[in-house]
Amino acid sequence: MTKIPESVTELRVRYAETDQMGVVYHTNYLIWCEIARTDLIRTLGASYRELEERGVRLAVSEASVRYIAAARYDDRIRVEARLTRVTSRTMIFDYTILNADSLQRLATASTTLISLDPSNRVAVLPADVRRALAGDAPLDAT
Repeated sequence: MTKIPESVTELRVRYAETDQMGVVYHTNYLIWCEIARTDLIRTLGASYRELEERGVRLAVSEASVRYIAAARYDDRIRVEARLTRVTSRTMIFDYTILNADSLQRLATASTTLISLDPSNRVAVLPADVRRALAGDAPLDAT
């Protein structure tokens, strides 16, 4: 059975990420998801930059966030990212965002990414990239 690729990223809420009430502004949760997603892909053997150099571009085609509790300035945040589905052209990532100290769930999120070619047309993911994203094999270094 294939293990679902996952990773954990921790960060600290910066003052610039908060609103006048000291609460993290809602769009920052998606930025944290992007950081975690990038970290997860790096654990599979390549960076986003290396994928792009190979002509593979990944664009977010759908995103959703369910807010549960507020994060505040200087909180330590834990973002758990999981790649839950890979098809020939898309992939779905799910996220759990927690307070890293209390483990209180702050939000859950999901993003769907679609593979594009250098002309920004929908494209099939290379076979080695699909295998690596599915956790079946390391990404080729080429």
